[in-house]
Amino acid sequence: MAFSGKVVLITGASSGIGAATAVHFSRLGASLSLTGRNSDNLNKVADQCIVSKDQPKPFLITGDITNEADTKIILDSTIKQFGKLDVLINNAGILETGSIENTSLEQYDRLFNTNVRSLYHLTMLAVPYLIQTKGNVVNVSSVNGIRSFPGVLSYCMSKAAVDQFTRCVALDLAPKQVRVNSVNPGVVVTELQKRGGMDSEAYEMFLERSKHTHALGRPGQPDEVARAIAFLASDSASFITGETMPVDGGRHAMCPR
Repeated sequence: MAFSGKVVLITGASSGIGAATAVHFSRLGASLSLTGRNSDNLNKVADQCIVSKDQPKPFLITGDITNEADTKIILDSTIKQFGKLDVLINNAGILETGSIENTSLEQYDRLFNTNVRSLYHLTMLAVPYLIQTKGNVVNVSSVNGIRSFPGVLSYCMSKAAVDQFTRCVALDLAPKQVRVNSVNPGVVVTELQKRGGMDSEAYEMFLERSKHTHALGRPGQPDEVARAIAFLASDSASFITGETMPVDGGRHAMCPR
């Protein structure tokens, strides 16, 4: 899975799965364009990336993908820097808890603006360049997109929308030889849940419970998702499009008994 000479744009690259994906792609020789809201964290991730003499240091763009102007700058500056785009990895996303009894329209808008609308917008802008390179898109969805869970209504809905977006855009772009897939992680050890409002004690209990809610008996690690993303983005997956691939330790296959 060599990416030498390939330009890869990763959103949400300043932490978690996005950061691990950036480091992994750097090891595979990719030229990276990394974007996120935290410039300090982006620089820390860039420092972890391994570059060779023929491989430029990661190009960093601080921005908020829910801001339309920022999104356009992210895409335009990537093209200006590298002259092309081979792989778009739509990783940025947020999680909030809430059921139909205690959610709000404001929460719905926040989740959909970040997890769906921004992805829609950036992909739309990137498509002409991906057609030129016969490139591909990998979206980071969730097991919540293919299975239903209580207490995270807007999040589940947003990730189901990402999965449908993946399939529909895959069919739209297949005649142009542009592939579109997604990975659907289970619980992965990142800051996602804490940023969604879970305190440290609750988070530790959540990870402990993950030993029972995942068939493999543990939560996942960011680099395990990164490797799946790299596979789907690589020529090794040249006949795969429209796929929503669980990377969840078997959680999607489990049923209560």
